[in-house]
Amino acid sequence: MAGRRMSGLVAAVALAAALPAAASAQGVLTLSGGYFAVRGEDGRPEDDVLRRNLDFLAFDLDDFGGFTVNGEFHVPLGDYLELGGGVGYYQNSVPSVYRDFVDSDGSEIFQELKLRVVPFTATARFYPFTRQAPVQPYVGAGLGVFWWRYAETGEFVDFADDTIFRNSYVDDGAEFGPVILAGVRFPVGDMFAAGGEFRYQDAKADLDPAQGFAGDRIDLGGYTWLATFQWRF
Repeated sequence: MAGRRMSGLVAAVALAAALPAAASAQGVLTLSGGYFAVRGEDGRPEDDVLRRNLDFLAFDLDDFGGFTVNGEFHVPLGDYLELGGGVGYYQNSVPSVYRDFVDSDGSEIFQELKLRVVPFTATARFYPFTRQAPVQPYVGAGLGVFWWRYAETGEFVDFADDTIFRNSYVDDGAEFGPVILAGVRFPVGDMFAAGGEFRYQDAKADLDPAQGFAGDRIDLGGYTWLATFQWRF
């Protein structure tokens, strides 16, 4: 676990350090916002903590979907290619209760499940109709370092004696994974463009067994739909 976090830190620092260097070249600044959807139950590994939690907690996995923001700087390499780096942010909390257990007074036993992901990404984009076309579709791919934090906070049942207690279980770290994207942008004059982008990310992180989560891993993968706004320099 410590080795993965250190390697993730080194990669994240390298990506962050590359952005000021890229900013000295002519390029494109992109600010975007949209919706991030976590992978569904059937696409998650069997030991994923959210999939395991569904065995005894009542919550909707789709509720983890939520708003995300992203900022990137791209540097052109000729008429067909751009290289870039960026950082994003996503966080959401989902309420849950035990499926088959209630308190002695008949009230529900509540928890809050919370996931945060901060991706640092390095990507390449290919424009088949050139970067100067009146409509500019593109495809791309790259590597992400996904800083994550997962927490379960609230009331829990000790099945050894059926007592109910309050606690908070937290783990965090950084994990590598691929990023695949496709989008289109529409230039408005020489300096501005707007468009849309779809992204797929894939990363799975091991959880600290000492925390006692129901699963051994957490799947950080999912799908993102973004509205993009770009300025050329």
